[in-house]
Amino acid sequence: MGVYKSEDVDDYTINKSSNSNNNTRSLEDVRNYSSTSAPSSSLSSSTNSKIHKQNITEKQNKNKNIKQIFILSFDALRERKARSALTILMVVVGSALMVALNGMSAGQNTFINKQMSMLAPNVIFVSSGQHGFRGGPQGPPTIVLNSEVVNRIKSLPFVQEVVPSYQGQLQLNAQGNILNSQIIAMDPKKIYLVTPSLELEDGSSIQSNNPTAMLVGDSIANPPGKTTPFVTIGQTVKGTFSYVEQNTGKTKEESKSFVISGIIKPTGNNFIDRSVIINEATGNSLFHKSGKYDQMVVAALSGDYVNTVQQEIIGLYGNNIGVTTPKAILQTRQQFQSGNSAFTIAIAFIALLVGAVGIITTLYTSVTERTKEIGTMKAIGAKGRFILVLFLSEALLIGIIGSTLGLLSGMGGSYILSSGFAPRGSGTGGGAGGGPPGAAPPHINPIFTPNDLFSVWILSLLLSIAAGIFPAWKASRLSPIEALAR
Repeated sequence: MGVYKSEDVDDYTINKSSNSNNNTRSLEDVRNYSSTSAPSSSLSSSTNSKIHKQNITEKQNKNKNIKQIFILSFDALRERKARSALTILMVVVGSALMVALNGMSAGQNTFINKQMSMLAPNVIFVSSGQHGFRGGPQGPPTIVLNSEVVNRIKSLPFVQEVVPSYQGQLQLNAQGNILNSQIIAMDPKKIYLVTPSLELEDGSSIQSNNPTAMLVGDSIANPPGKTTPFVTIGQTVKGTFSYVEQNTGKTKEESKSFVISGIIKPTGNNFIDRSVIINEATGNSLFHKSGKYDQMVVAALSGDYVNTVQQEIIGLYGNNIGVTTPKAILQTRQQFQSGNSAFTIAIAFIALLVGAVGIITTLYTSVTERTKEIGTMKAIGAKGRFILVLFLSEALLIGIIGSTLGLLSGMGGSYILSSGFAPRGSGTGGGAGGGPPGAAPPHINPIFTPNDLFSVWILSLLLSIAAGIFPAWKASRLSPIEALAR
């Protein structure tokens, strides 16, 4: 004969009692039918009504059991507050890192795309010698960019215009306020070739032939973080250029006064917003360039001819000249950003796995500590499936709380990292973030999409549940006799 478990006996008794009650109810229904001579439709309606009520009762019991399981799970976590809090913290850290890094990466990509979109699609930047990733020359220039090179490139087919420029560093003094800034000396009217959508503040004017006229970007005129503007239209500014004399080796200074003729409206492009443009001839004289240009902007007839013009310039000068397009700059930055994002997200995922290991440790220890409790529940009729769901629900609660707090912490932390702890440029030092000295670094807002947030939340939740499977399975397999004997 087979050995029956207590659960089987209970189930049998319940089923037998239920069948007996059903038989009794059926006989009563028949007697009632015979005595009242009701039509068959009345019996059918009464039977359907009882079945419907029975289904509702079963659903209510199931909902009650699920609610009871979550209450027991929450009480178990609350009893072990310190351990539960540390486990939840592990999940919070992992999910917060993923959210923050995803948001900051998306924000940086959008910021770069916005900057590049301001540039005309048909421009090519030409410099003397190859330049590295950070913009610095990799070696001494072998070709001097002068008027002869300008005219030669201008004569190439599909070339619309060539805009040469000088570059230098000036210390600007505006009513006692000092700001070091990078200066571009070029024909100010040609700035529209580089940025066609550029707009000026009211009252501004571009004076190409005025040697004292100065055109400044919005971030120079209105430095971020300052309540008062640095310069206004019509204001006189003193520019001081420091250089080393080749014959004596002594440091000398040369000053010149400028009048702010115009202010460029904010564009979102740091290079333009922080630019200071003066007359080409004035820059050649002030910076002692002797007609040697630092850079040229070559405008092709359209964006379709950019690659052709680029190949023609390289064919003339080979690797002795640097040729770069906005598209190439964007692709390089995106590749770098993609690799960097993949690396940082991998670190965040590892942190999330560490949180999953913490859940395994916590629940496994909980199973060991609650062995007698599990044995008692099984002895009074709890099935293994109930114990399994009970411990899995604890893992589920840890995942829900940890991932939700992680989303909120990640979003808040990314905003703090992108603004509160951003390095600030000083009034006399070098500029941060690739801008001119004295200017504040670019502020990049993180971007969060519902799909990314939901993906991180689901991933954290699934890892938490997966981490709770083994401890829950072990708890469900405990024998009540062995558990009570410990």
